[in-house]
Amino acid sequence: METTTAADRARAIEETTSPEEAGMDNAAHTSDDLETDVENDPGIFRSAGLLAGVAATVAAGLGLLSLSGTWLGTVLSERQRLLGQIHHSSGSPTDQIEHVYGAAWHTTAVVNGAFALAALVIAGLVLITTRQPALWMRVLAWSGIVLGVLGLLIAAGMWLDLFAALPSVPTPPPSPSAG
Repeated sequence: METTTAADRARAIEETTSPEEAGMDNAAHTSDDLETDVENDPGIFRSAGLLAGVAATVAAGLGLLSLSGTWLGTVLSERQRLLGQIHHSSGSPTDQIEHVYGAAWHTTAVVNGAFALAALVIAGLVLITTRQPALWMRVLAWSGIVLGVLGLLIAAGMWLDLFAALPSVPTPPPSPSAG
């Protein structure tokens, strides 16, 4: 009784069958056949669909970051606050408030607005350039657009001081005249 392994059987087939006899002639496989194989095989990743899905996910994430704030925005805001303290340690209280707090607030608005704008651009490109995006890709892309628009509106409101005006130094009450 003879025991054969799978490797032995594969070697035996290779030795007895030439590629042409097995129907594996290189000329027989054209690019049209390969495209048909890719279209019929659901397990093969399509790079365009995968890229669009990743881009839609990134757009939604950027839109969410534009609303919640980022580490980058915090660091740049603190840097601006420190620069304001260094450069305007002596001056009128109104100037100090503007340079210490106002500049940091506006820096946060600019960074959040940039994230919102990036979300809008990426999500728009996904919706415009992808022929037939899957439903989940469209949902994520539209989420990126909605969150990006909200992020831009909030950033504009922060820049224009619509939500909170800068603190101001109260004017001292008139001193009673001694006399």
